[in-house]
Amino acid sequence: MPYLVSFHMGWLIGSLLLGFCMGWISVVQRGNGTSKVTAYWLAALAVALVAASFAHVVPGRFGYWLDLGLVMFACYLVGCTIGAWLRDRVVSRSQPAAAL
Repeated sequence: MPYLVSFHMGWLIGSLLLGFCMGWISVVQRGNGTSKVTAYWLAALAVALVAASFAHVVPGRFGYWLDLGLVMFACYLVGCTIGAWLRDRVVSRSQPAAAL
């Protein structure tokens, strides 16, 4: 794993920055989101992929891509979280105080 991170540091930072930008933008978007059933299936898929990565079920090049994709996805999600949190802090600060 340290080799994966050190060799692909530029791509991981790019994934983090892309996630930050999307997190910053996504606060403005007010969509319906996904249904609970879809969210459960996506969570199960993510858990299955992480389990396959830890168990080394996928060998060779495809296993390497799986590991890299999961690390990049994790960096993207961290960036999204930070971007959304900072955007919320900036927007909530710029709103006028509520009148009592």
